[in-house]
Amino acid sequence: MGFIADSLSRVKPSATIAVSTKARELKAAGRDVIGLGAGEPDFDTPDNIKNAAIEAIKRGETKYTAADGMPELKQAICDKFKRENDLEYEPREVSVGTGGKQILYNALVATLNPGDEVLIPAPYWVSYPDMVLLAGGEPVAIDTTQEDNFKLKPEALRAAITDKTKWLIFNSPSNPTGGGYTHDELNALTDVLLDFPQVWVMTDDMYEHLVYDDFKFVTPAQVEPKLKDRVLTCNGVSKAYAMTGWRIGYAAGPVELINAMRKIQSQSTSNPSSISQWAAVEALNGPQDFLQERSDVFKQRRNMVVGLLNECEGINCLTPEGAFYVYPSVKGCMGKTTKAGTKLQSDGDFVTALLEEEGVATVPGEAFGTSPHFRVSYATSTEALTEACARIKRFCENLS
Repeated sequence: MGFIADSLSRVKPSATIAVSTKARELKAAGRDVIGLGAGEPDFDTPDNIKNAAIEAIKRGETKYTAADGMPELKQAICDKFKRENDLEYEPREVSVGTGGKQILYNALVATLNPGDEVLIPAPYWVSYPDMVLLAGGEPVAIDTTQEDNFKLKPEALRAAITDKTKWLIFNSPSNPTGGGYTHDELNALTDVLLDFPQVWVMTDDMYEHLVYDDFKFVTPAQVEPKLKDRVLTCNGVSKAYAMTGWRIGYAAGPVELINAMRKIQSQSTSNPSSISQWAAVEALNGPQDFLQERSDVFKQRRNMVVGLLNECEGINCLTPEGAFYVYPSVKGCMGKTTKAGTKLQSDGDFVTALLEEEGVATVPGEAFGTSPHFRVSYATSTEALTEACARIKRFCENLS
């Protein structure tokens, strides 16, 4: 259709949203479907945060705020960065958007010119490459391997940088793998970046508080202070505080970049919801003890899911350091035929057949740029996860 912009032909709809939609449609049609596709905690938003929103409504905090966030929230974000990440930012170096997605998108639109390259380690969150394309840039995937725990190696980073490279998008713990970079692993990457002053770093720290065992979260500007003036440190309240629907993301970085992002936001959405902003102030300033309690529950689920998936014929699953995803290989299932007669030639085939034959919704690895794998979100009840893994095992046993 000639009416639609050519730029949209380069972009795919979100695969994770597509999976959730298909699962909902099957459920509505009466099918028994277990959805393991969505990246959303099954916990409720804590009561103190809900109450802060209710009180804000009662106080009449229902007007426009500053386009990229009100002063109270920007100060709470600065305090969070100081307290948790040992990073000093001023409110003028902070941008608040309608979810983490808008923050990333604003930064890309504000900085990319045609032909600019953005390095994205694969597997990656489904939206990164398409955001880069929408912003007029060129996404460049850097492949990682399961043998390296899907972590970017310094030599691979160095080899991928060209004179067109403008950004590296860095995500730890990772969606989809759950892999987290240690201080030393991250330091090896920041050492490379010091040699390339034209390359900026967009770090997506959304899963910062979802880490397990003895893993210690660190972020690039914290590991290498010399990089701070070209790092945009992005985060939000969605995952840690179970506030996905409230839509608050934020970032801190150099004033020139933050000002450019504000200009875009002022002419697109303007301010995020005032009520959500007041809820986010309470999330960041209020009690944090529940974070560890919820993390402990996720850790138990992770251990259970990894154990059960590794019992499935043809599946091999790593134990990740964080987030609430696992990213198993289904290499051992490729070329086999399902009970219903489908020959599995890709992870897309595997995921489609698993949904149709056993009613388990997951996301294919091809959506994240690495095959043959699939992503399982364990942000759902233990009962649902146990039943889903039993169905996956049965599906694999029925392959011939």
